[in-house]
Amino acid sequence: MTTPQELKSILSQGLLSFPLTDFDEQGDFNEKAYAARLEWLAPYGASALFAAGGTGELFSISGDEYGTIIRTAVQAGAGKVPILAGVGGPTRTAIAQAQEAERLGAHGVLLLPHYLTEASQEGIAAHVAQVCQSVKIGVVFYNRANSRLSAEWLLKLADAHPNLIGFKDGVGDIEPIVRIRRKLGDRFTYLGGLPTAEVYAAAYKAMGIPVYSSAVFNFIPKTAIAFYHAVAAGDHATTNRLIDEFFLPYLEIRNRKQGYAVSIVKAGARLAGHSAGPVRAPLTDLEEEEVQALKALMDKLGSQ
Repeated sequence: MTTPQELKSILSQGLLSFPLTDFDEQGDFNEKAYAARLEWLAPYGASALFAAGGTGELFSISGDEYGTIIRTAVQAGAGKVPILAGVGGPTRTAIAQAQEAERLGAHGVLLLPHYLTEASQEGIAAHVAQVCQSVKIGVVFYNRANSRLSAEWLLKLADAHPNLIGFKDGVGDIEPIVRIRRKLGDRFTYLGGLPTAEVYAAAYKAMGIPVYSSAVFNFIPKTAIAFYHAVAAGDHATTNRLIDEFFLPYLEIRNRKQGYAVSIVKAGARLAGHSAGPVRAPLTDLEEEEVQALKALMDKLGSQ
């Protein structure tokens, strides 16, 4: 088993990504295609892959599918790339998922937000604490939507739960991030987690958060890795060119509808010859005109 501190070290460098979850045309999980996806992505050099994360549509995965997805990911990634499992929703659901992921050999878990209801800092902290207590593997807290914690609460949780080793930000509010980074120091590994994180990568690096998760790695892995290395090296000519030529036009498509942050990645994977099938409701797939606009952007990048 990878210890929480070993996982923290793994997540402290390199590019991270969230594989899409493969569904067939009837919307059922496609185990064979999912295994092939992870085997395709593994050699490109991501430091870790997050199975059943946000891009992997955790919010649409049923209880009896979850274990199959995580088991498939762990088997496909064995000896190639560490696998973290997304967990979330109600506290007891998140606990059950975390324990199943640990049983199946996942290296750690990413705790996504609970859904629908707002909660106090005390309540969110209790949610995190109960998940941490339920497993021995490392836990990364995803600060996003209605699940946000202050620096003070994160420090309390870190002191009480040594396996809470990471903080992923999906909000982008600079002042709280700076407070968290200064108060927690090297107690956590810090990950950038805004949708299309490449656009924010340089800003996060300036705040001491050089690692981020890339959704576009699902369909332009060569470009995603090249962009990460350019950010790390301070190669502004490369990052600025790719932001102007790909990422900003890509955002124009992504921002047309709520939920397209996942849908556009599935469209990109299909165009790249690695279709993950349709998104599940309540998400909707891109319109054909939008798919063609994405194709034009991908064509300019060349072979992946």
